[in-house]
Amino acid sequence: MAGRNQSTIEDRIKKAETVLVKAKERYDAALENLNRLVKKKKEMESRELMQAYEKSDRSIEEVLAFLRGTASEDEDESE
Repeated sequence: MAGRNQSTIEDRIKKAETVLVKAKERYDAALENLNRLVKKKKEMESRELMQAYEKSDRSIEEVLAFLRGTASEDEDESE
């Protein structure tokens, strides 16, 4: 009986390992997909930001000051 229980436990361990490997593969694929999507989103935002800058009448210094939160009150009120 002990031999049978041992092989049953070993079978269950092997099955659990297989399930874990498959889950890890799915996780890795999902993580890769997420990273690809995040990169694509950043690229799209960069293009959008550049297009907005090119269409604006602001200098790069003004845009950078605004993004850094260092734009002076006078610049904000002159709009």
